[in-house]
Amino acid sequence: MARIVVIGGSGHVGTYLVPRLVELGHDVVNVSRGEARPYRPHQAWSAVETVTLDRIAEESRGRFGPAIAGLRPDIVVDMIAFDPGSTRHLVEALRGQVEHYLFCSSIWVYGRLFAVPSTETDPPNPIDSYGRGKAESEAWLVHEARRSGFPATCFRPGHIVGEGWHPITPQGNTNPETFTRIARGEELVLPNLGLEMVHHVHADDVAQWIVCAIENRAATIGEVFNTVSAQALTLRGYAEAVYRWFGQEPRISFAPYETWIAELGDWAESTRGHVIRSSCHSIEKSRQRLGYNPRYSSLEAVHQSVQALIADGTVSLG
Repeated sequence: MARIVVIGGSGHVGTYLVPRLVELGHDVVNVSRGEARPYRPHQAWSAVETVTLDRIAEESRGRFGPAIAGLRPDIVVDMIAFDPGSTRHLVEALRGQVEHYLFCSSIWVYGRLFAVPSTETDPPNPIDSYGRGKAESEAWLVHEARRSGFPATCFRPGHIVGEGWHPITPQGNTNPETFTRIARGEELVLPNLGLEMVHHVHADDVAQWIVCAIENRAATIGEVFNTVSAQALTLRGYAEAVYRWFGQEPRISFAPYETWIAELGDWAESTRGHVIRSSCHSIEKSRQRLGYNPRYSSLEAVHQSVQALIADGTVSLG
């Protein structure tokens, strides 16, 4: 079994990934700032070595990469690299030291799609600094894997969701009040015809994908993979399903996009990013090469999250 360092292992995906790795017999080290706790308790955490490091602070001193290399990992899963400088700093310290480096990218490498579902052969076209940072890191890692043999794999999660997480709603943002309004049978306004899309993925399915990649290393080196559920949701179809969860008949109206977005107030900017991208991505490459088979559909993943929000009082049934 391998010694695996998970950078950002206390986050949402790490909550599911770390116990999976421990149960498979791996020696797991969780590197975090020490500010977050796993979203779900699990006895496996008692077998995990936890190292507290502030990535930004240590990188500014040139010490983060050497610190990770000093943990003697066979495999590094990097959940929190956001720009090429950060990625390069770590990779240079890991050259010749690791068997596999897995980089968490994002479907945000796309600004808009030209065909659906999008595949990994479609060129990235990011429209914000977050997407550009991920896309540039991906491109550099793929180049390094093919030029110098650095064992890098990149994966692109969609809208991560699950217990303890506020899901992207049928209005394209994380405002939990949307679910409360639907539960009460209130009207929901959507843009245009409500055919824009969002593509969720359960955090446990991202964890499953990472395990599949580790176990099929040779099929992933120098490659990029979409990591989402089997199907995206249209805003309209998503909203109709949520109304029915609560025993309500859908009450949906529509407005032109610019009129609609202006009415969202403080939620407008985060909404815009989701709606203009209209995400829909293929997982066929992951299915064929890795045997990836998401346990949760988009709706099942969101349903679990909403149930947790109801339980903790964030979403009210009225």
